[in-house]
Amino acid sequence: MSNAKQHAAEIVRTLRERGHQAYFAGGCVRDLLLSREPADYDVATDATPRQVMQIFPQTFAVGEQFGVVLVPESSGPTGAIPGGETGALARHGVVVEVATFRSDVGYSDGRHPDEVRFSKDPREDVQRRDFTINGMMLDPLVFDTTTNGILDFVGGRDDLNAGIVRAIGDPERRFAEDKLRMLRAVRFAARFDYMIDPATMSAIQHLAPQIHRVSCERVREELTKMLTEGRARRAFQLLDSSGLLPEVLPEIAAMKGVEQPPQYHPEGDVFVHTLLLLEKLQAGDSGSVSASVSGSVSKTLAWGALLHDVGKPPTFRAAPDRIRFDGHVEVGVKMAAEICRRLHFSNYETDQILALVANHMRFADVQRMKQSTLKKFLRLPAFEEHLELHRIDCLSSHGQLDSYDYSQEQLRSMPPEAIRPTPLITGQDLIEAGYEPGPRFKEVLTAVEDAQLEGRLTSREAAMEFVRREFPA
Repeated sequence: MSNAKQHAAEIVRTLRERGHQAYFAGGCVRDLLLSREPADYDVATDATPRQVMQIFPQTFAVGEQFGVVLVPESSGPTGAIPGGETGALARHGVVVEVATFRSDVGYSDGRHPDEVRFSKDPREDVQRRDFTINGMMLDPLVFDTTTNGILDFVGGRDDLNAGIVRAIGDPERRFAEDKLRMLRAVRFAARFDYMIDPATMSAIQHLAPQIHRVSCERVREELTKMLTEGRARRAFQLLDSSGLLPEVLPEIAAMKGVEQPPQYHPEGDVFVHTLLLLEKLQAGDSGSVSASVSGSVSKTLAWGALLHDVGKPPTFRAAPDRIRFDGHVEVGVKMAAEICRRLHFSNYETDQILALVANHMRFADVQRMKQSTLKKFLRLPAFEEHLELHRIDCLSSHGQLDSYDYSQEQLRSMPPEAIRPTPLITGQDLIEAGYEPGPRFKEVLTAVEDAQLEGRLTSREAAMEFVRREFPA
């Protein structure tokens, strides 16, 4: 039994010993029934937040008004964490969310309940949850792999067995309560390769324009999970058929029907090509670097793959010789920057995503590059992501990996110090040689570095002689 599961089971046991009902609830029950290890464990109980905090004195009351208390495995200071600081939580190891049975009244903001009424009835609690497969409860003290210990008031187990994502109760009401659930329906269907119940899909299609009520950060996180959980192609097909795609990423929806030159892209239009790339973002795919050390797909690589051709629709031109997308990289970088700004990506994530878009076409010239240009290209930050994007880009179109293989060979044959050597001279050397500091310094130092990378300069003395000859003071 994992530490998280054991800690959650002990919480259930302790609450039971104090006379309360308590069960595992939500996604962890779904995952256990699917023989998957849950990412985390949630406990539902009839104990009020105050009672939970009295029973477990080391707690964090991060959502007391909604009946939510966090119970850490390790001891630590009591009280709430300002702003829900994850760093403070992390110091306590395993943390389990304990939520009081409740019913929710009104959702004026389309995201949070206006009023929460605590309940003693688990049946009432599950009716407020999103999907039947997430609406089951489990008694960890008696659970086995059959039906013992399962509380299922919404038909979740049948839908789990049938592979269906179905809203609990009236789908339009569930989505009106929380618009984010529309994206979650798509994500769960993609992750488990399930179908979305027709009535649930119809409600999403009807309410899709209301997704803008959800914060950009929450939309970004759901989309990122879709891109990195191993079934990105399926997720974006569902986003398209549900009507959510033109609402959350109109730039991607605009790729549909944009033809490409068949000699380079026999697979089809820009949208089809992008879907093929997404299909290759497999978590843990051996032989590629799509997966990070943790086994999930790198989010920057995933977004780079999604956006690498975002500039093609506005630059489409049917020239006499063939279809062209003149300037699509530069346009794409600007469009990707706007998307990253709109979705509130971090500066680091934005920089890497834009670098992937900006450099993805440079591999076409890699075998003709000067040594200085090649080495600077190979030392781009997180170059393994650039290389992987190129690989799946090729495999999703013409299938030719000559430039990929050449780049790999160059990386293997060049020691790190050859790609990123210690500079022969610095700005201080130029000042001591009588040069006036200014914009020219960058030009001089770049020229010296290029000559060094090409093997034409190997010492400080030779570098200074080169500067005096080529850039007289």
